[in-house]
Amino acid sequence: MSAVITEVVHGSIAEKKKIVAGDTLISINGKEIRDVLDYRFYLNESKLRLTLKSAEGKSKIVLIRKNEYEDIGLEFSTYLMDKQQSCKNKCIFCFIDQLPEGLRDSLYFKDDDSRLSFLFGNYVTLTNMSDEEAQRIIDMHISPVNISVHTMNPELRVKMMLNPHAGESLKYLYKFAEAGVSINTQLVLCPGINDGKELEFSLRELFKLYPSVQSIAAVPVGLTDHRKGLYELEPYTEETAGRVIDIIDRVSTDFEKEHGERIAYAADEFFIKANRRIPDEDYYNGFPQLENGVGMWSLLRSEFCSALEETEALSLNRRATVVTGKAAYPLISELAEKAMKKIKGLEINVVAAENRLFGSMITVSGLLCGKDIASAVENMDLGEELIIPPNCLRSEGDMFLDNMTVDELSEKLGVPVRQNGTGGEDLLSAMLGGN
Repeated sequence: MSAVITEVVHGSIAEKKKIVAGDTLISINGKEIRDVLDYRFYLNESKLRLTLKSAEGKSKIVLIRKNEYEDIGLEFSTYLMDKQQSCKNKCIFCFIDQLPEGLRDSLYFKDDDSRLSFLFGNYVTLTNMSDEEAQRIIDMHISPVNISVHTMNPELRVKMMLNPHAGESLKYLYKFAEAGVSINTQLVLCPGINDGKELEFSLRELFKLYPSVQSIAAVPVGLTDHRKGLYELEPYTEETAGRVIDIIDRVSTDFEKEHGERIAYAADEFFIKANRRIPDEDYYNGFPQLENGVGMWSLLRSEFCSALEETEALSLNRRATVVTGKAAYPLISELAEKAMKKIKGLEINVVAAENRLFGSMITVSGLLCGKDIASAVENMDLGEELIIPPNCLRSEGDMFLDNMTVDELSEKLGVPVRQNGTGGEDLLSAMLGGN
């Protein structure tokens, strides 16, 4: 396994020991370095014996004495140092299987790598995991591990994930819990399949693994217009979404009476579909599942209102447009009204963009593409600038999912385009024209 060093930090211990870019790190204290998890774990000793190989193929040993948790200054080309593990499941609800043609190749890759769970918060299914890898997570005390459970019924899990090992791989969930590894879980719910009684069963089984299982997010299946030849699934309705919320609240009440806290939550999208007000921030116990869309509305509303309350009443001569997805439109409109009521001369027009790339059933702002936004605001007087959602751009050069860049969108519309920040304070600042 190669761990090629791409950079040595100037002034670091490694530079002083004459380690250079191009060297390959083979082992630390006799332990093979397979990826960044090994590197970080075995680096936390005061005495190190590094085995390296130069770019010319010469072996060398470097001895280092340092403070226990002190870094030595090595950088690598990738975190994994080897090939990323791809998903072996054929889940009936897989979103990647529903992508339209013509997107970037990277968007079609299905990762299921437990190392990315620890490094970046990715959710994994455990079906790729070996006994050796599970034991390494336990030995290294890696926490938290984020697991896509979907159902605690082994037979149903096999049917939903179309993988004969999907049920038996739940053993690692129990193994991690027994070892005290912290676990976040998610359940992608499909109407009539793993909700209802199956949802209640899954919740109660996961509750048994508390406190290792520290949070549970229930997320509705996302359905695009590109499901030709795939398993037939129905979207959630106002009635069925409400049932999910009611089940989660009912069983969570029993759990909260016994343990004094709530750990299971329905995603915001369930509340939107059920036409129910999203709870206040106290409901979410510190927002442990924001990345799954749990409590995002509540936190945004709270942060925006707090920032607005601290903002002096003033007069502005400013007009701007905020574009968002259909799901967030009611909230963003509500917040814009609050801002305009307090700030005289402020005019914010909020526009809900329809998702034409994925289809009308996809209403979240994070999946809007540049053409969707351009179509939504075409021929409108946008004012001084257009404010776009914080999560609709990918990291590769400020690019939308359809490969349009922010600069291209700005040129097409004839106004500056500003990406809103991630929080409520950022949204207010963008509306007011701040930096």
